[in-house]
Amino acid sequence: MPEWPHEYIVRGRVDPVLFETLVRHIRQHGFEGRFYQSVLTYFAEDGVLYWTMGAPIEETTIINRCKEEWSYENRLRNGTLPHNRS
Repeated sequence: MPEWPHEYIVRGRVDPVLFETLVRHIRQHGFEGRFYQSVLTYFAEDGVLYWTMGAPIEETTIINRCKEEWSYENRLRNGTLPHNRS
């Protein structure tokens, strides 16, 4: 997704206990935010946002992260959303 710069970690490539711990942390200490029509739970730390796509913890395979400035809500507020999606 070149119009949405971000990084991610894959469950199968990292310590599974640490992965689940991070997913739980994001969901317990995060806040609700939007990505277009989707409502997700984000966790912010040192200018970086972390999130998953909301599947049950045992089914979650990816943890995403991006700079806060690249979030949907920041880009919406600043008028810098990509124009190829409504």
